[in-house]
Amino acid sequence: MLKLLKTTSENADFVRLIAELDADLNSRYGALQAQYDAYNRMEIIDTLIVAYVDNQPAGCGCFKKLDDTTVEIKRMFVKPTHRGRGIAIRILTELEAWAKSLDYDATQLETGIKQTEAIGLYGKLGYTMIDNYGQYAGNENSVCMRKKL
Repeated sequence: MLKLLKTTSENADFVRLIAELDADLNSRYGALQAQYDAYNRMEIIDTLIVAYVDNQPAGCGCFKKLDDTTVEIKRMFVKPTHRGRGIAIRILTELEAWAKSLDYDATQLETGIKQTEAIGLYGKLGYTMIDNYGQYAGNENSVCMRKKL
């Protein structure tokens, strides 16, 4: 049974999931991943979801304010043993609904070129590729996407 918990970045299960995410990204990108470390540091975020399957943490995601109308989706991750079950879709759609309830008009995100499964998922859910923004501008390893809510 899937349960989504709205929580904060101080959640211990989130901290453990992020450690797994970082290990996964390091295995995909190796030394290239170091260039993203500064952008992935988690300050206190109170717009975070942890997904539980049978009361065990299975995935997470969060968002933070990018500007007055847009939030940035961050730290989306589902454990490999739980992938292919629609958990990422549930997390992302819940994050989008939450952002909309706070009067944001759009979501934006960055993912890496080697995360083809993530790029495919985001495209399936209505995200379109945009020019790389902010700290990702000019980075050919980044793929940036946006969705109007």
